[in-house]
Amino acid sequence: MTQEPVIVIGAGVIGISIALELQRKGNSVRVLDRKGVAEEASAGNAGAFAFAEIEPLAKPGIMRKAPKWLLDPFGPLSIPPAYALKIAPWMLRFWQASSQDRYEQSVGNQAALMEHSRAALDRQIAYADGEAMMQRDGQMQLYESDAEFRDSLPGWELRRRNGVAFDLLESPEAIAEIQPGLSPQFTHAGYTPGWMNTTDPKRWVQHLAQVFEGLGGTIERQDVCALEVTGDRLRVVSRDGSTECSQVIVAAGAWSHHLATTVGDNIPLETERGYNTTLPEGAFDLRTHLTFPAHGFVASRINGGVRIGGAVELGGLKLQPNYKRADVLLQKASQFLPGLNTDGGTQWMGFRPSLPDSLPVIGRSSKSAGLVYAFGHGHLGLTQSAGTAELISAIVEGQTPAITLDPFSANRF
Repeated sequence: MTQEPVIVIGAGVIGISIALELQRKGNSVRVLDRKGVAEEASAGNAGAFAFAEIEPLAKPGIMRKAPKWLLDPFGPLSIPPAYALKIAPWMLRFWQASSQDRYEQSVGNQAALMEHSRAALDRQIAYADGEAMMQRDGQMQLYESDAEFRDSLPGWELRRRNGVAFDLLESPEAIAEIQPGLSPQFTHAGYTPGWMNTTDPKRWVQHLAQVFEGLGGTIERQDVCALEVTGDRLRVVSRDGSTECSQVIVAAGAWSHHLATTVGDNIPLETERGYNTTLPEGAFDLRTHLTFPAHGFVASRINGGVRIGGAVELGGLKLQPNYKRADVLLQKASQFLPGLNTDGGTQWMGFRPSLPDSLPVIGRSSKSAGLVYAFGHGHLGLTQSAGTAELISAIVEGQTPAITLDPFSANRF
């Protein structure tokens, strides 16, 4: 047990989950965030706990598609031309991570983190009395031809080997039994019944924060701009002053690497800019989470409405949002879900912190034993939040983590 507060930088789902878990273990905890609880990527994501998604973005053969990314600004994965030169070093690491051996290692490590995170989420839901905010409705991945379906089978076999339960559906009629109202162009699907979502990702994080504060934790608006290491002490520098402490957790999402750089840790983090449109209650009778893998987006149920979003735009933190991407996704969704009412939608864009091998950084900084990193989860932050919290808590408590953390080290780059 620490005698002074552990400082957690970041009030998204990762930071709040860590704070709650550290508090549960008897630690005093202060959370610092420049905007407040769930004001960035945790606010508008699809709300999915995607434990079945164990394949990294960097997979063998993906770099053959790179020229197309530059030419199609509205494709499932794009790089704005204005950002292409800046992201080149990251793309080199991404290409290296897509080799067959690195890919297989990443799959195994991701599967281990997913298995741990699934069990940790059950513990978190029970501790926070959060079952009422969960939707256990499964997920369906949809394919438009037999050839597209056959191409997906190695991925389903990968899931099977890693313990993911699923059913393969090979007719529009079988699909309609689970989700009526889809375009008949979808002829095949894979259905994962164990998939779950939250009713609203922002409200879920706010609920966890309320539990944390109700048990004596503190959350403060502070724009942290630097960290300093002096012996076994750390200084957290914000726009309004500084604080000394012995334990700091950096969980600031897409901004985390800037803080790591101030102590000399150079971590190649980029941002997956994700876009979506949230439609009000009654927009469509959505009965399960739908994934359209060939088009890079999903449809999920949020507060009785429908959220259409996804795709990946590797464009950093400074370029202006291109909301035409959200428009394109909504147009496609209206074709795939013919009864979808697209009126009254709210658009959003969020920054998802992404590392070249699709694995997060979870572990101590090389510069200070008291500085611990928890960021880079890409589009899986919500999914892996409870598991990451337990792993970070074990580090702080000097215990052996539930899984080996070497593959998630900040030094692996």
